[in-house]
Formats: sequence, C-alpha cells, structure tokens
Amino acid sequence: MVTDRSIVVAGAGAIGCFVGGMLAASGRRVALLARPRVKAEIERFGLRLTDFDGSEKKLGTGQLALSEDPSIFHSAGIVLVTVKSADTADIADQIAQLAPQDAVIVSLQNGVGNVALLNERLGGRRVLAGMVPFNVIAMGEGRFHRSTSGDIHVGEDADNTAAALSVPGLAMRASRDITGVQWGKLIINLNNALSALSDMPLAAQLANREWRKLFADQMAEGLLAMKAAGITPVSATPIPANWMPTLLKLPDTIFNLILGKTMKIDPEARSSMWQDLKQGRKTEIDYLQGAVIALAEQNKIEVPLMRRIVTLIKEAETAGQGPPGLTPQQIRGAA
Repeated sequence: MVTDRSIVVAGAGAIGCFVGGMLAASGRRVALLARPRVKAEIERFGLRLTDFDGSEKKLGTGQLALSEDPSIFHSAGIVLVTVKSADTADIADQIAQLAPQDAVIVSLQNGVGNVALLNERLGGRRVLAGMVPFNVIAMGEGRFHRSTSGDIHVGEDADNTAAALSVPGLAMRASRDITGVQWGKLIINLNNALSALSDMPLAAQLANREWRKLFADQMAEGLLAMKAAGITPVSATPIPANWMPTLLKLPDTIFNLILGKTMKIDPEARSSMWQDLKQGRKTEIDYLQGAVIALAEQNKIEVPLMRRIVTLIKEAETAGQGPPGLTPQQIRGAA
C-alpha cells in the first residue's frame, strides 16, 4: 500500500519543512527533497518546528531523510508537492520519471493551476489538490515557525488520503469542493502582495482600517471576476468569502473581535510574498493576482487596483531592495 512507503516532500521550503517535519514527528517515514542550503542547515542544526500557540517540536537528522537527489522519489507512496508554482512543470517531470506509478501526488501549493499542470505531466497518476491555510516563516538555524492557524484541506478520494496524512498538530481534512476551497484561499492570498508592499507584519496591517479597505477593494475586484466566470469560492474560515469586503471595512474594534474568533495570527506573521521580496526571489504574483486578472480579461471585467498591485510587486522584484514599505495611498496611485 502507498501509505506503507515514504511520504516525500517535493520542495522543502518553509511549508515543506514544516509539514514534513510534523509528519515525521508523529512517526511517519518522511523524506525531504531540499536545496543544498536547506539540507546543510537541517543537518547542522536539526529541524525545529515552532507554533503561534507556543508549542515546539525538535527533530534530529535521523528522524527523516534529507536529499538533493530526486531519486528519493523511488520510495514514495505519497508525494507532497510544495514547490513554487513556477517550478511545477520541472518537479512533475521528475516525479513522472522516478516515482512509482501508484504513488499519490498531493499539491500543497498556492494558486489554482498547479493540479491541471501536474495532471498534464503525470499522465494518469492520481493527483489531488490541497490547500494550506497557514503561513510558515523560515527563521534560520533549522527553525520553521507556523504563524497563523487553520487546517489543511485535501481533495476527497476513495482512499481518504487526507485522513492518512492527518497527525496531531497538523490536521488534514477531506474536501468535496477542493476547487472552491482553492479559489477561497486565493481570494485571501490577494493580501500577500499588500503585506509585501507594506513591509508590515500581517497582524499590524490587518489592525489598520486603511489597509483593510485597500484589501477589501482588491478582494471585491476578485470576487466580481470569479462571479462572472461562474466560480464560487469556499471560505477557509466561518466567514463566507462574499462577506469579507464588507467586514474588512468595519471599525477596528468590531473587525478585530470577529478576526480573533475566526483566526489566530502571530504578531510577527509575514506573508510568503514578503519573504520572497526580502530574499530577492521572484514572487508568485502571476499565479495569484495574475490568475484573477486572466479571469477578468476572459469576462471583460475591469480590475485596475489589482493591475496596479501587480505592477508594484514586479517593480519591487526588479529593484531587488526588498519590501518597499509603501502606504495604502501610494499603492492606490493611479489605479
């Protein structure tokens, strides 16, 4: 059975190391396909997983396999794909060449187009979509910190892969409408760019009504494009996605009360896009805002604010100076 073999994490960045580490801490056989820098860091310091709730787990290098060589796919029963969206085609080709034919492939990536690409490249293998609602920050010296709350969602299948992967501290839930869940996550992920442009922690940014109004206006554009395309986003929180633009514009006291009951955010939580700009990496803006803009173009919907935000992120990527620290007014600009 595939569950008797290794769980291979394809792309051990922040999310991959945290998810793989949590699985290994619960006794699962885990192998991380990692870049040389990450492999060397874990070999030197071990793997330390910390959480917004104050909990901590430490793993020695003997508790999981580490490799730069994709031949570790040979032993895979389940492959968790956690690479950036731009690297999906390359990792799919490696999986197709090296992983057993019956290995289950689970995409735990941002965006909504990765599963289609995996299916195209993997020719008939079982590919499941997934959605990771929380953020993880790479803190250095083998430490990976989960800074927001939420359970992972995985597409429902006959073998209940979600249940097979669920462990204490890392719940995975089967979803019948995983496409809707992915679009629901994407609409929330539109804030990643605002977080990156602001150079503020997520909690501080969301506590500021002007930033929330900006997020609300961008989200309203996205929801309009989705509605025109016949897409119904499924919220990862108890709050329906269509309510979010209105709730975001509420006074601070009321909004913070609602947020505190639906989501836990570490005071130092940052978005993955902020981390990308900080480290001089290309962001996933084309797979987040870009996916919504493509929908809008197909359905003749205007999304000027979203286009403005894409332009500013690409300018920050080109400048290579990290998050630019813009104000809401500067971001609105000519949108």
